[in-house]
Amino acid sequence: MRQLLVDVDTGIDDALALVYLLSRPEVHIRAITCTAGNVGARQVALNNLALLQLCGTADIEVAIGAEVPLEIPLRTTEETHGPQGMGYAVLPAPARKISERHAVDIWVEEVRAHPGELTGLITGPLTNFALALRREPELPHLLKGLVIMGGCFNYQGNTTPTAEWNVSVDPHAAKEVFAAYRGVALDKLPIVCALESTERIEMQPEHVRRLGEAAGVPEPELVLPEQPEGQRSQSANPLVACLSDAIRFYMEFHRLYDQGFISHMHDAFAAAVAVGRTEFSTRPATVHVETDSPLLMGTTVADFRGIWGEPPNARIVSGNNPGQCFDELINSVGRLAASRYHGTRAEVT
Repeated sequence: MRQLLVDVDTGIDDALALVYLLSRPEVHIRAITCTAGNVGARQVALNNLALLQLCGTADIEVAIGAEVPLEIPLRTTEETHGPQGMGYAVLPAPARKISERHAVDIWVEEVRAHPGELTGLITGPLTNFALALRREPELPHLLKGLVIMGGCFNYQGNTTPTAEWNVSVDPHAAKEVFAAYRGVALDKLPIVCALESTERIEMQPEHVRRLGEAAGVPEPELVLPEQPEGQRSQSANPLVACLSDAIRFYMEFHRLYDQGFISHMHDAFAAAVAVGRTEFSTRPATVHVETDSPLLMGTTVADFRGIWGEPPNARIVSGNNPGQCFDELINSVGRLAASRYHGTRAEVT
């Protein structure tokens, strides 16, 4: 059993990551904590509760954490993920309520109660984890491991020419997190899934069709560039329809910015890394985050060669296998969709 604490800013690719984790029988999510990023933190929490309900796993605690970055104003990205963060998908109204616990309390209390047992997965800005580190500086030693989706190294940013979105939303939090891992044992250093690896996880229309097939949907699930923008899925399977409608929006966004009719599933790759179900390699490095320069704010810089004379504080993913990763994601999520809804439109409870 792999036990996770998951911190997200759901988000279309966060949503696929979460559904994937829920599809894995050996994965136990102890709690989901929410931070502002793709959309506001409260909307993130509502999205997570609804996704849990849609997947038939409604007993996982969902808590709100930081609603603004540590030092700079909040920016959200509804143009990328839609007004509610789920593209064209319409989620069911969640029956359960948001936890009364704060996300930072969950991180500190759960890790203290289960030292060496929990792996952290963070697919949004690092605000919650930075605040938790202020409360409990031993978190890097108490966690079993940590996987972060964020940053870019010797690679063009997706928010500024040099900065990746999650880090750029709260660069001060990212700076604190990497600083906290200075001098930590190599096998405890965070695994960083940066843009140069996550943008290789390029979802295409063929992957959506395969997802429908894996779920046992009788009609092909087609999300195609020649179809009208905003066309909605007619799938009889609510989970397939939800993901398809979200992914279509994400593909249309990427096309708008001349990247093709594709979508980068950054967070789904990070989720597969966190549970050891996808192929990847890493390189240790010393990472610093720029927080002073207006032009370079949020830039992540990695010293792979020890030029700074500082110990590594991260393991940066240096290679992966997109084909194998998509096989894993599609087959696992498809099985969940098939077992949950048996290929027919069902009442979401």
